Parts: sequence; structure tokens; C-alpha cells
Amino acid sequence: MREFVVEADGGSRGNPGPAGYGAVVLDPATGETLTEAAEFIGFATNNVAEYRGLIAGLRAAAALDPAARVRVRMDSKLVVEQMSGRWQIKHPDMKPLAAEAATVLPRSQVTYEWIPRERNKHADRLANEAMDAGRDGRQWEPSDSTADLGAPSASEATGAPAAPPVGWSAPADLGAPATFVLLRHGETALTPEKRFSGSGGTDPELSATGREQAERAAAAFAARGTIQAVVSSPLRRCRETAQTVADRLGLPVRIEEGLRETDFGAWEGLTFGEARERYRADLDAWLASPKAAPTGGGESFATVARRVASARDRLIAGHRGTTALLVTHVTPIKTLVRLALGAPPESLFRMELSAASVSAVAYYADGNASVRLLNDTSHLR
Repeated sequence: MREFVVEADGGSRGNPGPAGYGAVVLDPATGETLTEAAEFIGFATNNVAEYRGLIAGLRAAAALDPAARVRVRMDSKLVVEQMSGRWQIKHPDMKPLAAEAATVLPRSQVTYEWIPRERNKHADRLANEAMDAGRDGRQWEPSDSTADLGAPSASEATGAPAAPPVGWSAPADLGAPATFVLLRHGETALTPEKRFSGSGGTDPELSATGREQAERAAAAFAARGTIQAVVSSPLRRCRETAQTVADRLGLPVRIEEGLRETDFGAWEGLTFGEARERYRADLDAWLASPKAAPTGGGESFATVARRVASARDRLIAGHRGTTALLVTHVTPIKTLVRLALGAPPESLFRMELSAASVSAVAYYADGNASVRLLNDTSHLR
């Protein structure tokens, strides 16, 4: 019995937006490309495009040998887990596509494997070629592919990122931004009591509620299918939240020191009322000026802003054209939003950020930023 490897991918420049898929059938013994497929499919989501790529890959393999065993490799955790039967298919747009994919070949002949995005470059390139063709008002043709020539794709040749799914919508004429999805960590025992909990305190773990919130966030990100990297504050509550999401997505967690919460000095563990009762003058000064630090050697908002801005710049450089999940705290998230908006420091006191809430900021190559989302908690309901 012959064996094939099918690698498939799909993307949407906007999610939803102009979308396309790519699929390649490989000889597992030699790695030889046996056939390719790609198509611009119009306006669709990433997940729809990924399923369409899967279907095309399976059909291409079946056309070569309908009795062959097929090993499907995709970087979409959602598609792999749903087609393997481990995750339920709830979205109405996904159900008919999954059913169609299941009928191309007998289930006993097909297995599914998740692979990191960097190991799915062939199918990713084909999907981007299909989207490029659609942008030019035509459909993809085999001649568009440079695989047989061993030459780099247009994006590889220029050094520009091949526009992958970007998560929250991005204007196509500005190119694919570095999109940061900002997830506040889940609750700890201190969160419901609204106590100061920064980087100078006890470093609490997630509570049972916080762990449930992390699971709900992980499920939502898996369903959306757009997160390509996970970065976390070094503090325990963020690392636990980030790891829950990363495990669901099959991604590693990178630690970024610049995303840690403010050091609140002597106020750590206190409520606002308790801090005011004990340190009224210092607290009033802190509320009045971003340069004032909490009692006992904490960090001022100005200091935190410099630290967060440096971390932001490092992360933008490392994630151009991709969507990265940043799991962090109230002050860093508010600071990123404030800086993106060009708002004054006092705006930090005018934003609400619930535990496990999601915000999003996109950063473009021209230096501009766009706040796409703030304090979304719909995934927790």
C-alpha cells in the first residue's frame, strides 16, 4: 500500500478577508513533491481556508492513489484536533467542511499530525501565492510556484514576511502588522479583593477560578486559530495562564522580563483603601504624577513605561507580520494601549481590565499602531 504525506495550510489577510489555501502531496521516503494545489477562495476566515486546504490536499492524494495511506500534517491545531475526533466541531461554518474532508478517503487511511508553522512552509507559501494571485484578480496556477526551481518565493527573496494570518483585521495596503493579543492573567486569591499585586510581592499562583479562566481563554484562541507565538511575563500567574494556552495550541512559551507587573513597593498585598490609610501622601503623589513611585522603593509609571516600551520594540522586531499572544498584567497592558493611542499617563486610571480579558494592538511597519480591542471578556461567558 502506498503512503503519502499531505501538508496543507490556509490563510486570510484580515480574518475574515481575502483568503486562499495551499496543499502539497509528498513522497514520505524521498520528500519529493508529487503534486501541489492552491486556490484563492475570496472572502473567508483563516479556519475556513485551512479546511479548504485540507480537502484539496486529500483530493490530490486520492487522485494519485485512492487506496494510499495518508498522513496529514498541518500547523492548525484546531483542524488537526477536530479531524482526529478529540475536539468538538461547534462552529456552523466548520461542520460541513469537516464532513466533506472526512468523505474524501476512508477514515482508516488518514491520520493527522500537528506540526509547527516553520515546518509547514511549503503549504504556507502556496497559500500566500494563491492570495497574491487573488489580489491581482486571477487564480493561482502551477507556474506561480517556484518549488520545482528551488528558488525562493517573492517574499523570501525580498526579505519581507510572507503575510500569514494576522488575527485581528489589518488593512492590506499597510502590510501585515505585528499584532499583539494582550491577555491579562487569570484570577489569583488577591484579584477579587483588588489588592496591589505586582512584581515585588508574593508572586501568587492562579486560583481555581483563574485556572478555569485560562482554560476558557485557551479554548477561544484554539477556535480562532490565529495565535502564532506565546510570550509571557516571568511572574507565576502569567506563566501558568500562558502555559495553559500554549499547551492547547501546541506552542512554546517565551518569557519576556519587560512584561512583568509594576513593583508596588510597600503597597504590595494592600487594598487601595489600606494603602491610602497608611501612606496617604505617597499615594496621592503617585496618583498625581507618573514620576512618583510607591512607598518603599517601588516603580513609577514612567519607569514602567520605559521598560514596557523597550519590550514592545523587541517583540515587534521579532514578530513582524505575525500574531503573538502576550500574557501579562494590568499596568503593562494599559501602558501598551496608552502608548499606541498617544494618550497621557492619566489615561491609565481610565481603563478597566478584567482578569483574563483580551485586548489587541497592531503595529505597522510605518511606525503607526492601531488598538483593535480592549477588555474583551466574551470568551469567559
